[in-house]
Amino acid sequence: MRSPIDDDIGEYGSVISHTPGPRDGVNANGEFPSQLDPVVIDNLRPTSEGLLAHFHDSDLTPVSDTLTDSEDKQAIVTHTVLDDSPQHEKQALGEKEDVKNDVGDGEAEDDSPYEIVRHSVSNKDTPDMYSLTFRVWLLGIIFTGVLSFVNQFFFYRQNQLSLGGSVVQLLAFPAGYILSHVLPKRKFSTFGWTWSLNPGPFNIKEHVLISIFATASSGSPYAIDVVTIKKIWYQSDLGFVASLLFILTSQIMGYSFAGLTRKFLVYPAAMIWPATLISVTLFRTFHEIQDFGGKMSRTKMFWICFIGSFVWYFVPNFLIPALTYIAVLCYIAPNNIIANQLGDSYNGLGMLNFTLDWSTISSNMGSPIAYPWVMACNLFAGFVIVMWIITPIGYYSNAWNSGNMPIYTAHLYQANGSAYDIHAIMTPDQHLDEAKYAEYGPVRMTFQFAISYGIGFAAIITLLVYIVLHYGKEIYQRVRQSRRMEEDIHMKLMSHYEEVPHWWYIVLFVITFTTSIVICEVYHMMPWYWVIISTVVPLVFTIPVGIIQAISNQQPGLNVITEFIIGYGLPGNPIANVTFKVYGYITMTQALNLVSDLKLGHYMKIPPRHMFIVQLAGTIFASFIELGVAYWLMNTVENICTPEGYPFTCISANTFYSASVLWGLIGPSKLFGSSSPYHPVLYLFFVGALLPIPVWYLQRRYPTSAWRYINIPVAISIAGAMPPMPTASIVNWFIGCFVFNYIIHKYHNTWWQRYAFSLSAGLDSGVAISGILQFGMLTKAKMPQWWGADANHCKLAPTGGFMNRPT
Repeated sequence: MRSPIDDDIGEYGSVISHTPGPRDGVNANGEFPSQLDPVVIDNLRPTSEGLLAHFHDSDLTPVSDTLTDSEDKQAIVTHTVLDDSPQHEKQALGEKEDVKNDVGDGEAEDDSPYEIVRHSVSNKDTPDMYSLTFRVWLLGIIFTGVLSFVNQFFFYRQNQLSLGGSVVQLLAFPAGYILSHVLPKRKFSTFGWTWSLNPGPFNIKEHVLISIFATASSGSPYAIDVVTIKKIWYQSDLGFVASLLFILTSQIMGYSFAGLTRKFLVYPAAMIWPATLISVTLFRTFHEIQDFGGKMSRTKMFWICFIGSFVWYFVPNFLIPALTYIAVLCYIAPNNIIANQLGDSYNGLGMLNFTLDWSTISSNMGSPIAYPWVMACNLFAGFVIVMWIITPIGYYSNAWNSGNMPIYTAHLYQANGSAYDIHAIMTPDQHLDEAKYAEYGPVRMTFQFAISYGIGFAAIITLLVYIVLHYGKEIYQRVRQSRRMEEDIHMKLMSHYEEVPHWWYIVLFVITFTTSIVICEVYHMMPWYWVIISTVVPLVFTIPVGIIQAISNQQPGLNVITEFIIGYGLPGNPIANVTFKVYGYITMTQALNLVSDLKLGHYMKIPPRHMFIVQLAGTIFASFIELGVAYWLMNTVENICTPEGYPFTCISANTFYSASVLWGLIGPSKLFGSSSPYHPVLYLFFVGALLPIPVWYLQRRYPTSAWRYINIPVAISIAGAMPPMPTASIVNWFIGCFVFNYIIHKYHNTWWQRYAFSLSAGLDSGVAISGILQFGMLTKAKMPQWWGADANHCKLAPTGGFMNRPT
């Protein structure tokens, strides 16, 4: 007889039927959220790591319509447990025949006023179901440690693989089941509180808390970029203790804003947060589906893919690094600089550049399986227009005298194409020396790097206009509804639990805000009054941006706004610039990530105080791990963050450093002023305001035509990642998306629904663990010099511009 793990469901699962609705996605670091349930992924899926998902209204189509022909339609969660389900199964689901809540019999069918929520979220709860257990602490700490270590380790590598919440969701289920059978059930009494290592069957609330614990801050914190560039490029180490306080304050301050905005962003039924609905569906699928048709389980698929990926990664990572990027043009014409520039991935455009390395496919964009096919087409179309059309035209016409630089890089240059030495223009306290700058000359960047800033300017305005056109009326109506609407069933069910008092969040804010001022003043990172100004940004924008995200699943970024504010207000101070951005932009981003988690807990009926505890504990524990890994690598890897330190080349930190120079040391007034060659990119703000309008009109005029598939914000969003993203990475990511989300999804849909995300999680996890093991075992091992041992066969691409090509 197969074990419950083989069936992907414990003995507690009941036989259930219903049609699910969509749900989730982002984490931080960017990082964007966990994966969604395979059965509902047709029309609504989460974003990839590092890019925000922009979905059409059609992406929020009720799942009941999209699953009409699905063979698995009966294998999803419902609000009703069938009468012939065994009693113990009903109890484990938290759906006893006599659900003990105060709603009353007359309100038994009370539900959300929004169909998309009704399709995904149960309108029942068991208030006495245990949640914050020893198993949550044990597995939460383990998964937090693993994810934090892995994600921070790969942050410094060329291929920045990141493990997300889907891995935790998948593995926590069998792990919790096993612990429920092996841990002793003895009860203990501590200070009058009775507890047990094993209170009973592993339940859905424990599963949710473990996932939130592990993903609250598992991505590399933005503040670590500041710590890295100070130590490596500015050669002024902040120190471990100060760095830790800097990270903790920037991460935890977001809790204050998240908690204080619950009344506006969490409690109202109108604030749906579509991303969380995918997570809800996935959790309920794990715990409420019993009959999978006798097929191989998702857990088995995960481990098969994990082992295969683990073993294979030794080949491209150690034995034959040439398989990481197979640059066809560079093999055909190794001595032709234009062929090298077109074919290279790191300093070229990635044309005809393929890979046999999964980390290359998923490390920068996230798993291709986690992105809707139509949205992937939009994104790749934007990539082709920017990188394969606009960039070659501008570069080979020598626009802005960029022809003597590489075609694609985030590095900075002098006018003659030589590397720009920032130490030649700085004072001893690392501020801009105007006299030295005038003598040394202005900074120059590649055409592509400059135009990517302009497209980034356009992108933020485009997104705002797009939201107004597509969601403006809905946002207005939802805001009005949230003020007049009575409590929905989920708010009524949550009234059983003690809420987190506001003063908890106020105390957190006072502590983190005061500590932030002390750190910034003592370590000369930023004047105290700029710390105050930086906190005003999230104070003003968290609620309006949160409302937009809660309704449209799209979050306008404020990083450009913060860069302009501090760049004009405090020019010549690069560390103050990036510090202001951390407190001004990342605090709001972290707050909204936490608000999204709070809404997930709201839907899953998790006691709010338990949510508060695991979010805070996960963030604090992850910060220690991440900073420890960062210092370990920076102190032990020779030539880290340089090409000689491959694979620890720190592509993201390199770009962050360049931004600190451009926006902080030089400043936007010099960089984009009227006398600067880059002044015209500011006009792209106006272009961005116009871009969505004709497409919106055509979509309304011809609602069934191909225009309905075009999404301008998605198409131009890729510019924000170029650089530092290797260009061939997105090419191969798109190929992967075509294979999985078009061919397999279309012709082998049942298999895709069942195994796609288990396969993705297994491949990601296998690469991550294999890479860490190889670093520990094979750091000093040297392979013989031969063709396959060279990871880069495009030797001419990074050395200079086409105007400097050898004769």
